[in-house]
Amino acid sequence: MRVRKSRVVKVGKFAIGGTNPVSVQSMCNTDTRDLRATIDQIRRLEHAGCEIIRVAVPDMAAARNLGRIRKAIDIPLVADIHFDWRLAVEAARQGVDKIRINPGNIGEKDKVREVVKACKAARIPIRIGVNAGSLKALKKTPAPRWTPREWAGIMVKEALDEVRLLEREGFGDIVVSLKADDIERTVAANLLFAAKSDIPLHVGVTEAGSFLAGTVKSSLGIGLLLTKGVGDTIRVSLTEDPVMQVRAAYEILKALGLRQYGPNLISCPTCGRCQVNVEKVIKEIEARVYSDSTLLRRSTGKKIAVMGCVVNGPGEARDADFGIAGGKGRGIWIERGKQIKVVKESDWVNEVIRKIRTLR
Repeated sequence: MRVRKSRVVKVGKFAIGGTNPVSVQSMCNTDTRDLRATIDQIRRLEHAGCEIIRVAVPDMAAARNLGRIRKAIDIPLVADIHFDWRLAVEAARQGVDKIRINPGNIGEKDKVREVVKACKAARIPIRIGVNAGSLKALKKTPAPRWTPREWAGIMVKEALDEVRLLEREGFGDIVVSLKADDIERTVAANLLFAAKSDIPLHVGVTEAGSFLAGTVKSSLGIGLLLTKGVGDTIRVSLTEDPVMQVRAAYEILKALGLRQYGPNLISCPTCGRCQVNVEKVIKEIEARVYSDSTLLRRSTGKKIAVMGCVVNGPGEARDADFGIAGGKGRGIWIERGKQIKVVKESDWVNEVIRKIRTLR
């Protein structure tokens, strides 16, 4: 897979860009003014594998909570700022690891310069987050009928205008995101920007939708970019528990062979030949593995097959590290191509979990 040569930007303990692994981000959906709810959610996200977390900063009360939140968590904290530059300045003072600003609403150049000054003093980067729904150009053109390529050109221009403003202030620790709610504009904008700059890109499809629709849309958009070597950190935006956003992000990276986190579970879609409850087994295995850090660590990178019948079951299980090919209420346990024993359907989940516990 071709890798774009982007510059490296440090965000807390993580480095974005260069040859560093594509990192996984998410955003809290709690009220940042609710300290306990926000910290609790971030800790759940840490357990799920989130590497960088962003929180909304709607007012000064939320901004003043950021220091306490940062001290209570183990992953880098990003402050998401819109409209009021003073919130960004306060967030930097509070010790966050990165500031995200939106060129479409952060204000005039002198206000951006104040944000830059604060981030320079705190030695933290800025993400320039360009969203198709809040472009400056939209204020001048109430009902645009741009083609996806024209949208991309406008998004990239606004991003580069902001980049140049930061760079004129001697500031180079910059990450850029260019997001739309559809694949075509998102991909076009990111590819165009990648051809013009070495700044690392945070990629994702914004406002992607519900869990199913949003995951499909995000997988296609993010996947198309990553297969072209574009994308240094990702966030899957879903109307869903942020934990599932993290899970979806890792599944995209796993499918592309870019990261490993948890097992690669292979299971059949079931059909009229199936005489075992594969769906129930898979859900129970996932629930147990992803709620137990030891099981998660030991199963990472392992291919585990749970197949419901004898058509493709034995072949898929044979190709896995271990797995089960089902029959009527039972299945053949297979390890690295060898049939080991017969296991009752009621014991499938426990047998898989027992096996994972033996892995190193």
